[in-house]
Amino acid sequence: MKAIYHYDVGPWLAERLSALATAERVQISTCAEDDDDRFARLLTDADVLLHNLRPVTDAHMAAAPRLRLIQKIGVGVNTIDLEAAEKRGIAVCNMPGSNSRAVMEMMLLLMLACLRRLPVFDARTRRGEGWGWPKEMQDTLGELAGRTVGLAGYGSVPEMLAPVLVAMGAEVIYCCRTAKSNAVGTWVDKEQLLARSDVLSLHMPLTDETRHWLDRDALAAMKPGAILINTARGGLVDEPALIAALGSGQLMGAGLDVFAEEPTAPGNPLLTLDRVVLAPHVAFFTLETLERSLSIAVDNIRRLRDGQDLMHRVA
Repeated sequence: MKAIYHYDVGPWLAERLSALATAERVQISTCAEDDDDRFARLLTDADVLLHNLRPVTDAHMAAAPRLRLIQKIGVGVNTIDLEAAEKRGIAVCNMPGSNSRAVMEMMLLLMLACLRRLPVFDARTRRGEGWGWPKEMQDTLGELAGRTVGLAGYGSVPEMLAPVLVAMGAEVIYCCRTAKSNAVGTWVDKEQLLARSDVLSLHMPLTDETRHWLDRDALAAMKPGAILINTARGGLVDEPALIAALGSGQLMGAGLDVFAEEPTAPGNPLLTLDRVVLAPHVAFFTLETLERSLSIAVDNIRRLRDGQDLMHRVA
């Protein structure tokens, strides 16, 4: 059986994949996401695609006549053409919960970095611009304690995040279809969530229904001076409207690990705003997450080989 790990891998991951391939008698080839020629060659006889972020299209599947499983390394499957996979009889599986702790920690990191304007202080210190608290920033720094953090969605990441926020002194409110009996925080509707949140954190999958969930009108309805945190999907937010809200001061800042288009263009205005803390869609990426993910992936490869039911099949 042949598998492709579609991501640019470093020495640790390459060694780990090699060991797993030997143990499971599977040939695992790695391919950087921007190496289209190598990917095309590998697809011709691949049985399994271990997919990270680069979209998997119907054309890719058509070029892979032996492909039987697309295993998402993570949770969101909006980067996979599910209709095409179903039409071609290719199973699609994900890994719910495998990266929840890593994403939760990244969200907390982005909240604190925005509240404390960490990138600005880092840059100033590196440039040798002195010490202290610049007067133009003195009304923009704060703590989580005493603030209201709104969670849009309440899945496995908010379940971990909410108790931490409460322990740090924040009030937690959340919005989802129905109230959760085990939730930490108060259930509110979208209107209240936007109006009350000092920090708004997004925790939804990207679907036709949730695309631009935070549009121009919703951004205008947010509490003035609020902070937006998004490690979910860039398409949840109307990006030009977000840029306008940051420029006008409607929002004080944003912590973003995801963008409307990925990789984001070098000319994206978000890259020039010092009130925005940025990362390149790596909230899920820790050694611990990779270990959990590889364990699930190998289990599903084994199940596929042995004709057993696959874990976490979504299509």
